[in-house]
Amino acid sequence: MAPLSKRIALVAGTTVILAGVWSATGRERVSAVADPSRTIAAQHTREVRIPAGTRLRIRLASSYSSASSRVEDRVDGTLESDVRADRMIALPKGSRINGVVSSVGRPGKVKGRGRIGLRLTEIVLDGETYPIYATYVRVAPATKGEDAKKIGIPAAGGAIVGGLIGGKKGALAGAAVGGGAGTAVVLSSRGKDATIGGGSIIWVTLRRALTVRVPIR
Repeated sequence: MAPLSKRIALVAGTTVILAGVWSATGRERVSAVADPSRTIAAQHTREVRIPAGTRLRIRLASSYSSASSRVEDRVDGTLESDVRADRMIALPKGSRINGVVSSVGRPGKVKGRGRIGLRLTEIVLDGETYPIYATYVRVAPATKGEDAKKIGIPAAGGAIVGGLIGGKKGALAGAAVGGGAGTAVVLSSRGKDATIGGGSIIWVTLRRALTVRVPIR
């Protein structure tokens, strides 16, 4: 019979080997349990392809302006209408949309209009995040009509005063003087900034196709 110390070592070694087998078996069992669940989940969903060119109706959560927003500011919104593809609702109303401010342009004092651009980067569906690519640009309205009024009204007033003082020649000179005041105001003022109010609804177009997993109900 082997000495007691050798028998103890042999038993300990056997225990280690058995533990290793049990551990490996345990991992296999865990894997066997986990894989079917993923397979079952996959069986209850299907991939749906949303083609490029699809339009999304989005309600923005916050306001943005060329006067205060900065490039890379976060953009949040929700899908305002269901999007259907392959005879299914591929993107349900209420899905969260994320993005960033992509460009900001202040209006000039002489020319140029305020503008702000948004780039939408992802949509969240059932806890899964999918990358998207869509853009939106808002440009401030032109102010040429208002500028003309600022210049024209003082010019008319100057023409009246000039006419009273010096006849036709005085009227022309008065118009030049009166118009100068309005022109100075226009040249020293910026145009309108581009703004997008919180709660505004915008339409964007997917620039690239999007494939999502849709639950089968």
